[in-house]
Parts: sequence; structure tokens; C-alpha cells
Amino acid sequence: MLKVFAEGTAPAPGAAGPMEMIAGLLPMILMIVVFYFILIRPQRKKDKETKQMLANLKVGDNITTIGGIVGTIIKIKDEKIVIETGTKTEKQPMTLERWAVRDVEKKVTAD
Repeated sequence: MLKVFAEGTAPAPGAAGPMEMIAGLLPMILMIVVFYFILIRPQRKKDKETKQMLANLKVGDNITTIGGIVGTIIKIKDEKIVIETGTKTEKQPMTLERWAVRDVEKKVTAD
């Protein structure tokens, strides 16, 4: 079926004004902003804190690995750390990658 428009009543190509385009893009822009503040920003903050924690590892720190192993750092060399696990009488050294550390409990000093 062919529609015939009277002269001057046919929709002009590109007739959508700038306000309609902005109104069409507004939901997409709002979704991007919400994703940034809910997902991206907190993850970047957590990554920054983790990187700082790994950079500040010291000999004597008590750590927990991502596998749940608890030990005390006895040696640090580049990206490898050596921890000591076990009881007071049966200490066992373990070599780990620095990235495997999940949590650090700083050594208590007598100040």
C-alpha cells in the first residue's frame, strides 16, 4: 500500500531535533554513570589498596594467603616471599608469590 502525503506534510529526513536525541541518549548515559559508581569505582579502590598492601610487606608480618595458609614472613626477594608455618617446635618454610597474599596482620612492636 502506498501512502500519499499532501504537500508539506511528509516527514522530513533528520527531523528529530536535538532535544529528542538527548532524551533518547539520557537513559544510556545514566546507566553508564550508575555502573561507574556501583561497579568500576569501588573495584579500582580495592585494587589500589591491595597493590599498596602487597608493596608494604615486611619481614615479620603475619599473613594469610588466598589459599588460607597462615604464616610469618621470614624473607622477601622481588616477587617471591618465604613464610614460616607450623608450630613453635616444627616450623616449615614455604615459598610463595607476592600476589598470593590476601591479608596482612602487622607485627606488634613494643613502643
